[in-house]
Amino acid sequence: MQCTVYKSTKKQDAYIYIAIKDDFSCVPESLLKLFGEPVHVMDLDLQPERKLAQEKTAEVLQNLGEQGWHLQMPRENNWGMIKH
Repeated sequence: MQCTVYKSTKKQDAYIYIAIKDDFSCVPESLLKLFGEPVHVMDLDLQPERKLAQEKTAEVLQNLGEQGWHLQMPRENNWGMIKH
């Protein structure tokens, strides 16, 4: 599955994966406000056998398939609860 990864301008080590490059229409507006202006990091051809440094690939693929996006949070999450 093709996807694009963006980093947050407001929260260090927070990333959002989206299924369609530059299309944030599927991401909740409240999340985008907390995330800040997304900065393009890379495009990925994400396959089930590919290892990711911080996330479980199966979970990322599931979220991309079901909702069109996946949020990768830093190990310490001080954002509080974010409703999807």
